[in-house]
Amino acid sequence: MKITDHMLEKVEGQKEKIGQLLLKHTSLTDDQLEEALEIQQESGMLLGEILLKKNYIHPHDIIKVICHQVDIPYMTELKLEEIDPNLTQNISINYAKTHEVLPILETDYSITLLVTDPFNFDAINDIQEIFKKEVKMVVSSPLKVQDAINRIYERANRNVVDSIEGDFDENLDLDGPIDILEAGADEAPVIRFVNSIIFRAIKERASDIHIEPYEKEVVYRFRINRVMREILRQPIKTQASVTSRLKVMTKSMDIAEKRLPQDGRIKIKMAGKDIDIRVSVVPIQNGERIVMRILEKSNNTLTLEALGFHGRNLKVLDELSQRKHGVVYVSGPTGHGKTTTLFAMLDRINTPDKMIITVEDPVEIELQGISQIQVNHKIELTFAKALRSILRQNPDVIMVGETRDLETAEMAIQASLTGHFVLSTIHTNDASSAPNRLIDMGVQPFLIASSLAAVLAQRLIRTLCNECKESYTPTEYDFQMLDVHSVPPEATLYKAKGCPKCNYLGYGNMTVVSELLMITDDIRPLILKKADANSVKKMAMKNGMKTLRQDALEKVFKGITSVEEMVRAINEEDEETQH
Repeated sequence: MKITDHMLEKVEGQKEKIGQLLLKHTSLTDDQLEEALEIQQESGMLLGEILLKKNYIHPHDIIKVICHQVDIPYMTELKLEEIDPNLTQNISINYAKTHEVLPILETDYSITLLVTDPFNFDAINDIQEIFKKEVKMVVSSPLKVQDAINRIYERANRNVVDSIEGDFDENLDLDGPIDILEAGADEAPVIRFVNSIIFRAIKERASDIHIEPYEKEVVYRFRINRVMREILRQPIKTQASVTSRLKVMTKSMDIAEKRLPQDGRIKIKMAGKDIDIRVSVVPIQNGERIVMRILEKSNNTLTLEALGFHGRNLKVLDELSQRKHGVVYVSGPTGHGKTTTLFAMLDRINTPDKMIITVEDPVEIELQGISQIQVNHKIELTFAKALRSILRQNPDVIMVGETRDLETAEMAIQASLTGHFVLSTIHTNDASSAPNRLIDMGVQPFLIASSLAAVLAQRLIRTLCNECKESYTPTEYDFQMLDVHSVPPEATLYKAKGCPKCNYLGYGNMTVVSELLMITDDIRPLILKKADANSVKKMAMKNGMKTLRQDALEKVFKGITSVEEMVRAINEEDEETQH
């Protein structure tokens, strides 16, 4: 909370002198007040400003005095057990913590709001819009409000399972996937707590759940649309039981082993959907850090258009889908939709006259008419070994989930040279770096030049919420960030605001930004000479390639995303890929 000059002047202008008010309602002493009054006579500064600079009062003491003057209740003790956690169901914990607001009492005509700043009119208006009632306020210190938010949302989190259990199948198949909503009220609290965390993550469309133990507490965070958000905190003593419960749910991890990393998988059912959760446990200083990646198995494959491809890149990807041989790589960091893009291409290719086989780890998307192989390292069924066997089946199209080593790369290239069309992913900063990455693996340049058809690099960026995005006039900072001197006449720039529909984040879904490197007769000599990625990029741009930044810039001008998101996503993910 920021103390403004307006607040200080408001206190200074009260009938009762500020000094006496502060002596009455804060820990200020007579000697400290006398010293501040002497400084005021010499400098002419506001007394409240002097006391803040001398650290004789806390910034929130100013709010406390204002509350007493304008008859807003100031609470030093909060009865949290009397607060109904259901009042928070339409307000995210992220919003509550950011604005330091918590609804604590609802009547037929009003909603009472616990706040730290009674002048936070934006938050007050938001709450009034949500509840459609008059807002009354009580004020308390930031520490007490934040503690109340944590405790009330924790109770709300535990109640969520009870409130929606009736919407799902009550038959629990112990031999199949666990239905996480089958935890009854009479079961151990840790089971219900873990279930509610997983349910909430899926409900909020999180891609990852992070459980991070620190010295005194455990922090739970979700990754939603590539951005990490803190959800709740728990005492450190709860960490061991939560970790054990998750290990039990994988049916493969050793509960007693706490010194070595472990990996496992949880299969659950929710609302008729199969959810696959990959669990990674790593020992750290204060316990075991857990990351759960959520994969929703779906038969609905997105189209390239729906993913965000447009213009030249969409047209060329359509043409590539009709090829009879060659290798096409999709590059980008983990979690940026590479596999989804490959399946969108496979969906275009998938016709009765084509025989298609994939090798994946794991099988995330199931397509009718395609044979899919799951990698299994325990029995040494690797990408390379599976690929070698696939070639004996004489497929038309092969999709290899990931190319990480020389053996897999060479097998894919050899398959393309013998008349197969091969799709795969590779980790590089951009499309132009892929040939050199293959050379670094040990693949001969002449094999790359003769087999590689194209490299698609992509990133996922957040799209603005259409309900609340705000247009604005670009500033000098925007021009600097966009690296342009002007905005096209038909373009409108928008910024994120936040509303109930987007959970006050200002952003909704995700879209792809991409660059597509075609291996043309101009590019092949550069590969043979082992030219650096920059030289390849310059030649590709000369031939019409649009870079990731240029594609993102187009989406900013079309109002699809914001300048801030473009800068965050492109710069951040470039750094991530370098590691």
